[in-house]
Amino acid sequence: MKYTILYSLFFLLILLEACGSDKSKQQVTPPPPATVGVYEVHTGSSTYFDLFPANIIAVNQVDIRAQVNGAITGIYFKEGQQVSKGQKLYSIDEQLYTANYQQAQANLNVAKANLAKAQQDADRYNDLAKNDAIAKQVLDHSLAELQASKMQLKAAEATVNSVQTNVRYATIFAPFTGTIGISQVRLGTAVTAGTMILNTVSTDDPIAVDFAVNEKDIYRFTQLQQKGYTAKDSIFTIQLPDGTIYPEVGKIAFMDRAVDPQTGTLKLRLEFNNSKHLLKPGMSCNVRIKNNGNVNQLLVPMKALVEQMGEYFVYVLGDSSKVFQKHINTGAIINDKIVVKDGLVEKDKVVIDGVQKMKEGIVVKVVPSKKI
Repeated sequence: MKYTILYSLFFLLILLEACGSDKSKQQVTPPPPATVGVYEVHTGSSTYFDLFPANIIAVNQVDIRAQVNGAITGIYFKEGQQVSKGQKLYSIDEQLYTANYQQAQANLNVAKANLAKAQQDADRYNDLAKNDAIAKQVLDHSLAELQASKMQLKAAEATVNSVQTNVRYATIFAPFTGTIGISQVRLGTAVTAGTMILNTVSTDDPIAVDFAVNEKDIYRFTQLQQKGYTAKDSIFTIQLPDGTIYPEVGKIAFMDRAVDPQTGTLKLRLEFNNSKHLLKPGMSCNVRIKNNGNVNQLLVPMKALVEQMGEYFVYVLGDSSKVFQKHINTGAIINDKIVVKDGLVEKDKVVIDGVQKMKEGIVVKVVPSKKI
């Protein structure tokens, strides 16, 4: 019985050793290398566009305000339509101002009559004084009356001009040719001088696009301005909110006089033809600045990039078919490729197929890549 137990334990130990040996063989068997496609980095002469967020604004825009108090008695335009310079837009109740004008005009006529009488008296007394036929005091009084009448006439004329201005302000005219917006008042609305905005008139052809550039780009845009690009050039275009490219091209209207010390940016304004009125003040867009296509840039396919915490990396094929991760600084996107400013050199081979399987230092097998 004792020998039977010993033989059983012996065979059990042999069996356990054999099983452990099989597991060890399975663990040390290396996995097959991952298959990847690679792309050899090279430089290319490519045209691309730098994008700047921008706003579309009117070259000229004026808020229409009342300059006298009163109720709106007339509206003489269609909202959203073009108005011409000098066109009548609104009328404000002018009865009070007309009455004041008539009274001021009457006072002016009285002042003129008083001046005429004072002038006659002064002339007559002057003639009498030459013959010593009147006391000097009477002459002095008549001359003082004449001077006072002259001052009263000037005061009356000033009052007439002031009241006449109020009558003129009771009718509001378009300051220039442009598009008028939606009226903020209706017939009968009481308005106060200088406070309420009645409407807004703005020009829409040409139209302006404002954007800001970093101070390091000022020299570049100064050079562009001095070269005098015309509307025939395609250096400046804009991308609309829906992603379409506006068909007209622009030119630099002006650059602001100074850099904003808080943001370190300089404001620029472009002008675009807008004969079809596709652009409206207040729209947002992206200004597209064509870059110099004659400058060679390192390019890699977009699908080679791995983003981690807002930074970009690529896997580069090294010696012994191992891959290593490299941090890169990127530039403009050109179709399906991106400009690499720093981190790679020409002829580096980056992984583009099988990127999701990559880890630092693993061995890979290179297979033909899909066409780039």
